[in-house]
Amino acid sequence: MQAFIGTGVALVTPFKKDFSVDTEALKRIVNYVIDGGVEYLVVLGTTAESATLTQDEKEVVIETIVEANNGRLPLVLGVGGNNTMKVVEELKTRDFSKFSAILSVSPYYNKPTQEGIYQHFKMVTEASPIPVILYNVPGRTASNMSPETVLRLAKDFKNIIGIKEAAGDIVQAMKIIQGKPKDFLVISGDDMITLPMVLAGGAGVISVIGEGYPKEFSQMVRLGLQKKVDEAYALHYKLMDSIDMIFEQGNPGGIKEIFKSLGLSENTVRLPLVSVNENLANRLDLFTKNLSK
Repeated sequence: MQAFIGTGVALVTPFKKDFSVDTEALKRIVNYVIDGGVEYLVVLGTTAESATLTQDEKEVVIETIVEANNGRLPLVLGVGGNNTMKVVEELKTRDFSKFSAILSVSPYYNKPTQEGIYQHFKMVTEASPIPVILYNVPGRTASNMSPETVLRLAKDFKNIIGIKEAAGDIVQAMKIIQGKPKDFLVISGDDMITLPMVLAGGAGVISVIGEGYPKEFSQMVRLGLQKKVDEAYALHYKLMDSIDMIFEQGNPGGIKEIFKSLGLSENTVRLPLVSVNENLANRLDLFTKNLSK
């Protein structure tokens, strides 16, 4: 799937100060990242605070992004959960005509075995009318999808086209790259090790920092894909401190602070998340201003 080689960004849901969804800010952010050169957009991922959105708000977010994108870039929709049958029901009833793939997280909280993870994604894939990108993020799900399980799914189901691998483990990523089918995409879900993963044979990234600094980060990924190692690493090291900072007090508090600095949206997040403290806000603001000089 050529559409998902390069940089995808996991879009935030901007909120007004009263915690309502700010659709105008969301449109500004969509245009900002498209103008910055990213290759595709991910809708209602973890970074969108989708766990705290009502069903009606989720529909508003989808409609706003679809309208603002206006067919310019491929869209990926987050459809996952820890109740397999509920995920299957959504896949059978939702209109996916505006989307090119779904991103489906490994079940969280339940802590299934590897066989349970395989059977979950078997059901998801058989129900999905569009391609599926697996999402492994053990830091949030409390269980890791092993390379063996990922490769088993990749080989058994042609509709599974890739994985967002966010274990933060370059060796695990390399094991998947080593054994994967030719066209299966190994996409970094960890901004800090995106470039090493790309140089090892990965397809790119679904990024958070790439949303704040789309021009620089997407260019780094393109240079990595072209194996222009020194130029790519120059950009990596230029951005490296900001990657640590945006996750220092949780996601998406950090990236929303960058959007506030850029004048694109408020920095409001919903409980149980809180905005970053003044010290971090000042450091992110300073980094953002210096980067654009």
